[in-house]
Amino acid sequence: MTPSLAFDQVVKIFGATRALDNLSFELQAGEVIGLLGHNGAGKTTCMKLALGLNRPTSGSVRVMGSDPAGRHSDALRQQLGFLPENVSFYQQLTGREALRYFARLKQASLNQVDQLLDEVGLMHAANRRIKTYSKGMRQRVGLAQARLGRPRLLLLDEPTAGLDPQATREFYSMLDGLRAEGVSILISSHVLPGIERHIDRAIILGQGRLLAQGSIESLRAEASLPMTIRARGDVAQLQDRELLERLGYSLCRVNAQHVEIQGLASNKIDAIRYLVNAPGIEDIELVQPSLEHLYAYFTHAVIQQEVD
Repeated sequence: MTPSLAFDQVVKIFGATRALDNLSFELQAGEVIGLLGHNGAGKTTCMKLALGLNRPTSGSVRVMGSDPAGRHSDALRQQLGFLPENVSFYQQLTGREALRYFARLKQASLNQVDQLLDEVGLMHAANRRIKTYSKGMRQRVGLAQARLGRPRLLLLDEPTAGLDPQATREFYSMLDGLRAEGVSILISSHVLPGIERHIDRAIILGQGRLLAQGSIESLRAEASLPMTIRARGDVAQLQDRELLERLGYSLCRVNAQHVEIQGLASNKIDAIRYLVNAPGIEDIELVQPSLEHLYAYFTHAVIQQEVD
């Protein structure tokens, strides 16, 4: 099956800056990839290349199997939706007028406008001028704009910027629904806890290079970070702590009622069994390394290699 988006050995150079350095990845139909990295890591450059706004210095970019900057670029862009990090609209237009304007540009049905306004929670403000909108409301207009024409590929650059917690939850619910419909989504974000449960894979960039890519599970296996087991109860009764040490776990007493042990996931069953059989323990919680931990690990590991 042809990938929705494919980067093959892509290099992009701006003057003396190597924005992307031999980057390769594929985004399949119905897949959501989180594009992660520090400011200047190359995330926005990836999206501009996918949109055909820039061309790679070397290597190739393909959208639905075609060059996004080639002779079929106009047709391809009708299958793309893009939300930039900083959305901007004509301030004198109403929300409805702005969406109708972009629908005409994209040759999308005007009948979608009110439906999309309703889906992003802006029907109540559809006839208000955008200059009266809050930042979060303008971001919602941007989300609606990106979905005009029912695109097969969505490129979302910091899509939850300016959204309140309720709107953020609604956005991710929408994202899950689009994935179920087979839409491919590339999303960049600095709010890693927010996207962790909604992506199939993560791509971690650093200075234009691919540092790591894979599912959360595969990245955890690759990083081999310690997992944490939290226990609550009369922790003073814990005995035979040498057993935990033999299992490769270290124990940290948080307070009189809580304790944490950390160690490799490969021995978690034995560690859990120890806690289950311990007198006074009332509850146990497993905490896997989060996407934030994995991001910190891979970015730090590469920096450390360069220093060495």
